[in-house]
Amino acid sequence: MSENPGKPNINEAGKSKSNDSEQDLEDAVEGSDEAVQKTIKSVSPSTQRVQRPHSSPPRFVTVEELLETAKGVTNMALAHEIVVNGDFRIKPVELPEDSLEKRVKEIVHKAFWDCLSVQLSEEPPTYDHAIKLVGEIKETLLSFLLPGHTRLRNQITEVLDLDLIKQEAENGALDISKLAEFIIGMMGTLCAPARDEEVRKLKDIKEIVPLFRAIFSVLDLMKVDMANFAVTSIRPHLMQQSVDYERKKFQQLLEKQPNSLDFVTQWLEEAADDLMNQKYKNALPAGGGAAGSGDGPMPNPVAVQNYAYLKLLKWDHLQRPFPETVLMDQARFQELQLQLEQLTILGAVLLVTFSMAAPGISSQADFAEKLKMIVKVLLTDTHLPSFHLKDALTTIGEKVCLEVSSCLALCGLTPFTMEKEAVLKGQIQAVASPDDPIRRIMDSRILIFLEGYLASGHQKPLPTVPGGLGPVQKELEEVAIKFVRLVNYNKMVFSPYYDAILSKILVRS
Repeated sequence: MSENPGKPNINEAGKSKSNDSEQDLEDAVEGSDEAVQKTIKSVSPSTQRVQRPHSSPPRFVTVEELLETAKGVTNMALAHEIVVNGDFRIKPVELPEDSLEKRVKEIVHKAFWDCLSVQLSEEPPTYDHAIKLVGEIKETLLSFLLPGHTRLRNQITEVLDLDLIKQEAENGALDISKLAEFIIGMMGTLCAPARDEEVRKLKDIKEIVPLFRAIFSVLDLMKVDMANFAVTSIRPHLMQQSVDYERKKFQQLLEKQPNSLDFVTQWLEEAADDLMNQKYKNALPAGGGAAGSGDGPMPNPVAVQNYAYLKLLKWDHLQRPFPETVLMDQARFQELQLQLEQLTILGAVLLVTFSMAAPGISSQADFAEKLKMIVKVLLTDTHLPSFHLKDALTTIGEKVCLEVSSCLALCGLTPFTMEKEAVLKGQIQAVASPDDPIRRIMDSRILIFLEGYLASGHQKPLPTVPGGLGPVQKELEEVAIKFVRLVNYNKMVFSPYYDAILSKILVRS
C-alpha cells in the first residue's frame, strides 16, 4: 500500500512535511520492513491557531431543572454504556474491606445462620428459618426460567411446595437433605457453564447450614450471570431506543443551555479547515505558485466527520475542552488514545529490531510473538503517572538485545556485534520522542488504517494493514473495532446536529 500524498496526517497537524530523507524511510518501511539505518532530522512544529468558540449568553436554571437533568443524564449514560461497550458486564457487589457496611452485613448474616443452626439442632428440629430459605431459593430458581421452560417450572413448583414442606416438618417427615439435593441439581441445569464447578462443589458439603450458605452464594453469582445474559439479549433492541433517548435528552439540554454545541462547532470547523488546507496544498503546482483557492472540491460531510473523530485520538485533554456530544465517551477516547500510543511504540520497536536482525529470526513466528509479548509487558504501565518512557525503552533495549542474541545463537547465525547492539539500543531509545521518524511513520499509518476502517463501514473486505504494522495487526484491529463502534453509534445519535453545523461550515468555506 503506497502512502497517499493527499491524506492528512493527524499526528502532524500544524507541522510541515518531511524532506527527501524521510521519504526514503517511508520506502524502507513499505518495502518488506527492510533495515532502516538512516538518521533523519525531525520536523519542528509550527505555531497552531487556537480558536475560541463564540458562546451564547448563559441561562440560569433552577435546582429542580438541574436535578431533572442529572437524573436524565444518569439514565442516558447507563443506556449508552450498554450499547457502545461490547464488554459491558454487571459485577457482583463487593463491599470495601473493614467498611462499616461490610461489618454490619457480616454480623447480621452470622446471627441469621447461627439461629438456623440452633433451630436445626433442637430435638425435634425446628424448620421455620429453613423453610423461609427454601421459599427464597424457589423464587430465585423460578426467576431464571424462560417462558418455554414449562417442565422445569412444574418440577420446581411441585418439589418446593412450601405448604407441603410445612406439613412434612410438622409431622417430622421432612428430609431437608433431599430438598438440598434437588436444589443443587436444578442449579446445575440452569447455571451458565462457568458456574458448573461451583455447583459441583456444593455436592461435597454435608453440613446443612454451610450448604445453604454456599447455595445462596452461588445463586448470587447466577443472578449476575442472568443479568448479563439479559443485557446481551436486549442490546440489539436497545440500540434504536437508546439513539432516540439520547437525542431527546440532548435536545432538552440544548434548550436549557443554547451554547451546548459551541465546542462541537469548533471541532468540526477545525476538521473542515484541515481538510481544505490539505487539498489546497496538494493543488499547488510544482513551481510553488498559487492555485485557485476556490477551485478544489469541497470535502463531503462524512469525510469531515471521520476526520474529526480521528482528531479525538490526538486530543489534548488537559488543555482543550472536549466536544459536547462525545463528552460521555471522553474516557473511552482517552483509553483508545493510550492504546494506540502503546501500539505505535510497540510497532516502532519491533520494526527497528526486525530491520537489524537477520532475516532468519525475524521470520520466525514464535520468536516474533515472544518479543512482542516482552515489549507489551514492559509498556503495560504507560497510563501511570510514575511511568517514564525513556527508562522503559532502556530496559526494553537491553531485553531485546538479549533475546535477539539468544535466538541468533540457537539458529547458528552470526552473533550481534557490540556496535550493532549499541545501534539497536539507540534506535529503540529514540522511539521515546514523538518526533522520531520511525514512530511518526507508525503513527501515521495506524491513523490511515483507522480512517480506512471507518470509511469501509460494514463492507467487506476490510482495509489491509499498512506495511510495518503486521506484527501488531491483531491488537490494531481490536482497537479499530472499538473505535468504529463508538463513532458509528455517536453518528447515529447526533447526525442531525452535525449535518446542520456542517451545512453552514462547508457553504461558508
